[in-house]
Amino acid sequence: METKFTHFDEQGNAVMVDVSEKNPTSRTALAEGKIQVNREVMDAILHHTVKKGDVLGVARVAGIMAVKQTSSLIPMCHVLPISKCSVDFEIEEENLTIKALCMVKVEGKTGVEMEALTGVNVALLTIYDMCKAIDKRMVMTDIHLVEKKGGKSGDFYFEEK
Repeated sequence: METKFTHFDEQGNAVMVDVSEKNPTSRTALAEGKIQVNREVMDAILHHTVKKGDVLGVARVAGIMAVKQTSSLIPMCHVLPISKCSVDFEIEEENLTIKALCMVKVEGKTGVEMEALTGVNVALLTIYDMCKAIDKRMVMTDIHLVEKKGGKSGDFYFEEK
């Protein structure tokens, strides 16, 4: 079975996919990623002693702002009227890890996977930026789409195999 790539025309030129004939449907996407930190960074975040301010609060806002700017960053993404966006964090203190989760919802003609992934990446980058004066060895890992619902291709769950 040959896969037809929708972001290229017959001459091989990059194009934005035409979604004008599609009907709007409810679509959601959830992405996650982790940042590994050292004990000093974890303690500074937990005790709100990072000089640049509330790390997770700023990272949450940065992630949400990034979701709204995805089409400006990723060339073939459509501008979408985001209905809902949340960025949350799970602290895994014993592993010195912070997990970022970004959920995006839209009533539209195309999905929001790229928006959710962008939100996670920028939230993690913001944590790095705010804490790099303490330690520059933080590592961002495991960034991936957890699930997506809606659209022509149906639902997707990362754990499904």
